[in-house]
Amino acid sequence: QVQLVESGGGLVQPGGSLTLSCAASGNIFRTSVMGWYRQAPGKQRELVAVISSGGSANYADSAQGRCTISRDNAKNTVYLQMNSLKPEDTAVYYCNLNIRGYEYWGQGTQVTVSS
Repeated sequence: QVQLVESGGGLVQPGGSLTLSCAASGNIFRTSVMGWYRQAPGKQRELVAVISSGGSANYADSAQGRCTISRDNAKNTVYLQMNSLKPEDTAVYYCNLNIRGYEYWGQGTQVTVSS
């Protein structure tokens, strides 16, 4: 069973930065596609960024240019660096592991952007 544990969320002022981390248990991390999703109150969960096992990254339009997803296979950890944060980035951010169509989710970490 895979467990994903997110950390790094919190309260940040508009224009600030945060880096989220997600540590995965088990031994399938390095062959999995890892992603970050977010869900704001009253809205559907949406993709923020995804990174392949080989390190190729793709971003939602809202994240392009402001976010960087990266992974450290030696640490079984995926990161999401977020810059120039806006109030509309406020959401619960979830880590996702996808391996051959099977998905696992973390419990989420709250990011609040407010002055």
